[in-house]
Amino acid sequence: MILKVQDLKVFYGQLEAVAGVSMEIPRGSIVTMLGANGSGKSTVLRAISGLKKPRSGAIEFQGKRIEGQPPHQVVRLGIAQVPEGKRLFPHMSVLENLNFGAYARRDGAIARDREGILEQFPILKKRLHYKARMLSGGEQQMLAIARALMSKPSLLLMDEPAQGLAPLVIKEIAEIITRLNQTGITILMIEHNVRLALGLAHRVYILDSGRVAFEGGPQDFSEADFTKKVYLGG
Repeated sequence: MILKVQDLKVFYGQLEAVAGVSMEIPRGSIVTMLGANGSGKSTVLRAISGLKKPRSGAIEFQGKRIEGQPPHQVVRLGIAQVPEGKRLFPHMSVLENLNFGAYARRDGAIARDREGILEQFPILKKRLHYKARMLSGGEQQMLAIARALMSKPSLLLMDEPAQGLAPLVIKEIAEIITRLNQTGITILMIEHNVRLALGLAHRVYILDSGRVAFEGGPQDFSEADFTKKVYLGG
């Protein structure tokens, strides 16, 4: 397992957002978290990436406890996040956004790795000096993914990568995710598009009110089952 989360509890003030979540992420897999808004999915990612300190529980990455470590240290360990809503620097160029993705690195291979990433995203190579705000929604999502890859992660956290995108663009993003996984990157993803999530995942967790309500393979349930479990209490 590349990542283990054990009995994770996270609070916002007095509100318990995550109430004892446990999950295991096999190395080289794609794992998706599904659930209604407010079920605790994004908070789990924030705790893993160091953006939110847990009240209790353990997060183990490649055999080492990391809960409570600051985000820059988590990035250096090999975890990167593609946040919901992309969170690009809109007035910075594609090149500047990419370079920011390598802020935690201290090696001399950044330029070489950037060229390799641009080969995977040829449209970004064409738009290298465009401001991020000038890109289409799909191009912005590609830039958000490419920026995360600049830190050379072994685990990529993705929060709603298909949000607000047209169906053809969603298909392209799905192909990118599959290709990245085939290169050896483990992916833990939140996605409201159930069909996309089930189509990509090797393992699925459904969260409900901060707890794991279901764990299994994507073949174990359908979109209708998901709707029943999450919204109808089935």
